[in-house]
Amino acid sequence: MTRYKPANSFETPRFSGVRTFMRLPHVRDLPHSDVAIVGAPFDTGASFRAGARFGPEGIRSVSHLLRPYNPALEVSIFEWLSATDYGDIGVVPGYIEESYERIERELSEIHRAGCVPVVLGGDHSIALPELRAAAAEHGPLALVQFDSHADTWDSYFGKGHNHGTPFRRAVEEGLVDTGRSVQVGMRGSLYAASDLDDSRELGFEVLTTDRVRELGLEETVARIRERVGESKVYLSFDVDFLDPAYAPGTGTPEIGGFTTREAQELLWGLSGARIVGADVVEVYPPYDPASITCLAAATVAYEVLSLIAQLKSRDATRGF
Repeated sequence: MTRYKPANSFETPRFSGVRTFMRLPHVRDLPHSDVAIVGAPFDTGASFRAGARFGPEGIRSVSHLLRPYNPALEVSIFEWLSATDYGDIGVVPGYIEESYERIERELSEIHRAGCVPVVLGGDHSIALPELRAAAAEHGPLALVQFDSHADTWDSYFGKGHNHGTPFRRAVEEGLVDTGRSVQVGMRGSLYAASDLDDSRELGFEVLTTDRVRELGLEETVARIRERVGESKVYLSFDVDFLDPAYAPGTGTPEIGGFTTREAQELLWGLSGARIVGADVVEVYPPYDPASITCLAAATVAYEVLSLIAQLKSRDATRGF
């Protein structure tokens, strides 16, 4: 049986080789892959800073620091997962609909193969074609979104597709089961008091940063788990969920956010969730001194891989 895992860093140093995620082989052998790391270097949907097109490259480069055993989740990732780096989707800079078509087409192929895509963005507009591809295979999904912005505006600059609108479009297209979905971490200045009410009216549970602080991390995790239930989950992590002290290299930073440790604890709390797709978005290397944000994003992707591997190990133990 063909299985893919990272290069052995006891045999070749971690600073060597082509920059794939965690030194995984760059192949598109979907029948033999449980998980595929996929780059979506698109940032035409951004409203302020530009540069997220370089996010996949930056995340991959610093990911060589990561090792295969996750002590917090007690799982050796690649004992359970055959994982590959699929490479980047050939987006069309400046043309969002055409890029959506390409992202959806390639991710659909990955989902049909029974492989879980973990997408490295790119701005958050790419979440819409990601969800189109995932829902076509799995049906309406429970969305767990870590973000400082809800991204449920109806339009921005009079346009319906950008990084502020993907989840409204996803609800309108029936891709997300809002009754099973939760948005976590919203904070910062708004254009109007109704901005977050838009998400609630769409059916999302909204746990703002202030609310999470009131509840505490343990209760927040409990509420996420109760909301999701046994549904298939799409996990979307915008690095501006983190405070700019921990993720300065992002497009629309908001102060008063979470530490990287708090983010890890929230992700660990999703242990057992049936993740069928995920993304880590809004990484802007040009604004990222010492690759602080890239390392945070790479570690988020690593935690997602760990959760998928842990679930697979549990299923194997139970005979599923």
